[in-house]
Amino acid sequence: MTHAEIFEQHRGLLFTVAYEILGAATDAEDAVQNSYQPWSESDLDQIRDPRAYLVRVVGRRALDVLRAQARRRETYVGPWLPEPVTTGPDTEVDLAESVSMAMLLVLETLSPTERAVFVLREVFDFPYDDIAKVVGKTPDGARQIAHRAREHVATRRRRYTADMEQASAITVAFLAATQQGDIASLVAMLAPDAVAISDGGGIVSAARRPVSGAERVARFLAGLAAKSARGEASIDISFAISNGLPGVAVREDGVLSVVLQFEIVDGAVQTIYMHRNPHKLSMVGSTPTIMR
Repeated sequence: MTHAEIFEQHRGLLFTVAYEILGAATDAEDAVQNSYQPWSESDLDQIRDPRAYLVRVVGRRALDVLRAQARRRETYVGPWLPEPVTTGPDTEVDLAESVSMAMLLVLETLSPTERAVFVLREVFDFPYDDIAKVVGKTPDGARQIAHRAREHVATRRRRYTADMEQASAITVAFLAATQQGDIASLVAMLAPDAVAISDGGGIVSAARRPVSGAERVARFLAGLAAKSARGEASIDISFAISNGLPGVAVREDGVLSVVLQFEIVDGAVQTIYMHRNPHKLSMVGSTPTIMR
C-alpha cells in the first residue's frame, strides 16, 4: 500500500484521536491534514506499525495545538462547548460516550498532557511506550499521569442513558412542547436541576451564562421558539444524533444556525447543549466517521 492509501485507511481513527484531545472538529481535521506531509516523507520499510506511527504524529500535533489554545479558551465569550460531530446508530456505545459533551467537558478540566494521555490510554488503549513518545515523558511518567487523570475523570464524569430509542422519543416530545410554548409539559420532562448551556462565542446572540432550573429552562426555550416563529426566515428543523446524543439541527433559510443536543438521565432532560457559534457548525455532517 502507498502512503496515501494507508493514511486514508486510518483517517477516521486519526480524526477521532485529534478531536478527543482538542474538542474541536475543525482543529482536529487541520491536525490530521498537517500530519500527512511528515507521514508521506517517512520510509515505510522502517515502520512496523503504521497505525501506531500515525497516531503518534497526529497526537503530537493535536497536543501542540491544545497547549497553544489554552489562553484563547480562557478569554472565550460565554460558555465554551466542544464542536458537535455526527455519530450514527452504529457507533460503539463506549466510543459514543467518550465523545459525549459531558465527557469532553470533563476532559477540559485536565491539563493538555493529562488529556492526551487519558484519551490515548483509556479510549484507544495505546501502550504507554507509544503514549510516552507523544507527550515527551517516560513510560513510567505516562503511567503516573494516566492514573492521576483517570481518578480526576472518575470523580467528575456523568452517565447518561444509552437507550437511544427512549431518548429520541423524549427529544421529539420535548421539541413539540417547546414549539407549542407548553411550559407545564416542558417542566414535566425536565430534571429539577436541568441546565441549558448556549455557545455563541460572542458572534451570535446566546445566553452568556448557563440557565438553570426546570422552570427557567422551560421558559427560556419557549421564549426562543416564540421569537424564532415571529421571524421572517424560513425555518427547517431536522432530527440529528451527534456526540452520542439525540438532538435537532435548525436551519434558517437553508443555513445551519443551531444544533441542540439533549442529555437524558433517568428519563428526564438533564442538560441541553445549544451550539450557535457559526465557526463551530461549519463541519457538522461532514466530519470523518468517529472510530477507533
